[in-house]
Amino acid sequence: MSATAVESVPARRRGPIWREVVYVVAVYLVYSTVRNHFGSAGGAPGHANGIAYGHALDVVDFERGLHLFFEQAVQSWYLQLPAHGFIQVWNVFYGTAHFVLTAVALVWLFLRDPKRYPTWRNTLAFTTLLALVGFAAFSLMPPRLLDKQATQYGPPAAAVHEHFGFVDTLEKFPTFWSFDSGGLKKLSNQYAAMPSLHLAWSTWSALVLFPMLRRKWLRALMPLYPAATFFCIVITANHFWLDAAMGLATLGIAYLLARGVTEWWDRRRPADADARDDRDTPSERGRSRSGPATA
Repeated sequence: MSATAVESVPARRRGPIWREVVYVVAVYLVYSTVRNHFGSAGGAPGHANGIAYGHALDVVDFERGLHLFFEQAVQSWYLQLPAHGFIQVWNVFYGTAHFVLTAVALVWLFLRDPKRYPTWRNTLAFTTLLALVGFAAFSLMPPRLLDKQATQYGPPAAAVHEHFGFVDTLEKFPTFWSFDSGGLKKLSNQYAAMPSLHLAWSTWSALVLFPMLRRKWLRALMPLYPAATFFCIVITANHFWLDAAMGLATLGIAYLLARGVTEWWDRRRPADADARDDRDTPSERGRSRSGPATA
């Protein structure tokens, strides 16, 4: 690209924060509304959980076919550690980290790197919206519910295939809050597991934060966040590893879509954007107040 071409591209400026808040709230409201109207919240009794259980058996069969059905063995090993491996810490991590750190990464990106912000904001939005397609099309019973009663969002009694041995850590090792509690359980779609947004959002956060960190040791910690998230969703029996793999695939597709949309939007920016920006400069405002220039 020539120097002239580079100079002709207007530098991206940070947009008004209120507009970004509207974007984020709108996407999250759509996500929450749609997510919680499918799966465990929809269908006649015994219907939704039967479908989700059937999908779970399909996932188990797929993983067994690859000789990679290891989730129950990993959880069993971990819970046998002293103090059950302080599993309550992982329960809290599961319920809070992907919300808190994702929000921190988004705000920091907005404040520190306006050039990268639109692409990665759009990536997060597309990731979240694409996940809704998975939640609606492939409701999936998480491992922790496979051995539960139907009244606890487990499988219908007539459909029970085998006993898997997973432990619902949210129930057995409760913390100060849990979406597995009565009120939140009724509001939340218990079968929104494929793809795993926990892994998708944590990987997104690591990719967003990595270029903005100056200290090498902090950069080295970034890959550990999605790795810890993957470990967490397995030992708490909230996801199969296949959910995590699909979460990464969803993030990759979302990034490609976001890049395309962001580049398309940049090309459509008005040709007079620079002129409007110039008129907003202090010198232009002073000139306009003093009246038109004379020869």
